[in-house]
Amino acid sequence: MRNGDFRRYWSSAILNGFGSYISGLALPLCAVLLLKASPAQMGMMGAAAALPFALLALPAGVFLDRNRKLPILLASKAIQATSLASIPLAWWLGLLTVEWMYAVSFISGACAVVGGGAEQVFLTNMIGRDKLTDAQSKFTATDSIARLVAPGFAGLLIQWLTAPYAVLLNAIGFLVSIGLLRKLKANDPKPPPSNKHPLRDIHDGILFIWRQPLLRALAWASGCWHMLFYGFVALSVIFSTRELGMSAGMLGAVQMAGGFGVLTSSLLLKPLSNRYGPTGAMLVGMGLCTVAYIVMPLIPPNLFGSPVGSASACAIVSYFLDCGVMLFLLPYTTLRQKVTPDAYLGRMMSTMRFLTGAIAPLGALAGGYLGEHFSIRTGLACVAAGAVVLMIVLAVAIRAPEKLTSQ
Repeated sequence: MRNGDFRRYWSSAILNGFGSYISGLALPLCAVLLLKASPAQMGMMGAAAALPFALLALPAGVFLDRNRKLPILLASKAIQATSLASIPLAWWLGLLTVEWMYAVSFISGACAVVGGGAEQVFLTNMIGRDKLTDAQSKFTATDSIARLVAPGFAGLLIQWLTAPYAVLLNAIGFLVSIGLLRKLKANDPKPPPSNKHPLRDIHDGILFIWRQPLLRALAWASGCWHMLFYGFVALSVIFSTRELGMSAGMLGAVQMAGGFGVLTSSLLLKPLSNRYGPTGAMLVGMGLCTVAYIVMPLIPPNLFGSPVGSASACAIVSYFLDCGVMLFLLPYTTLRQKVTPDAYLGRMMSTMRFLTGAIAPLGALAGGYLGEHFSIRTGLACVAAGAVVLMIVLAVAIRAPEKLTSQ
């Protein structure tokens, strides 16, 4: 906290986190409520957001390892702000379509691949590997506040101004974030020039992960987890609004429970990691996600004779899901960065994103297909069944998390 650059970076992260939760609710509601998107179209929208991980992750890793990170980070935020601002403009002009939403989702995913990778490498260079866990705990604490406040605020904002203009607020947040990050004076050296062909660098990045038992195990586990998560996300909003009859305001209030889940994860992460190791904490997180996936398709309309009952059940799902997501992702991120030398950081993160994100679009498309041709509940039930299978496989595979971590 004595590091002025870190304080600015943290302020930027708070703004982006708050805005991302607003867009996370507003973007699918634009498609569902305004454009009357079908389950298959929601699956396509989720796939469009995940597709950049398959197409751009590998070349992005080489690009990051050959260039300074801060300019890349600033450019990605500017592009994302512009794409989000196009939504209210297109809506006002009567041009907004589902295909437009596909394009915005793809651009957001591309910025997450390139800019997100630059962000992680830049943070590591700024504070050092020994302080990553401490920094992550601070990010989690503030993220829990954003997760608690932003969805409810977004729900009210969407009902008041409609979803497209709620997205505009996130675009403005990105512009403010750019202003904060431009003042950073942290160490961001230009890497030495490489005489290798980019394909050779990509090959070396894949080979590095393949030869690391921990990174190899994390890649397949995270890939399967992301496929299930994207399938769930593709159907959850349309299920809540059409099957359970929730309004934007009610859905925002329900998702506020996720903030308590994120806060709980920040309190549990350190003791779980100390007792069971990072991989054990990841397993607990995956178990909580599995519980959420199982409960969601079982929620009936007007539970206990009232829509409030159904909304309360969805709030419990949101609590378990957000707590599980953070307990899975934070140890995963810290583990992979601790075992990777500086020269491979960009390629490692981008290659891992490719390996884990390449199958994520399949999860979104499969969820949309099942929801379209069978029912939304059937699609969610299939996600739950897949999560149970993955949980069993991982429980058998991770018998000694300390041994895996030491490798």
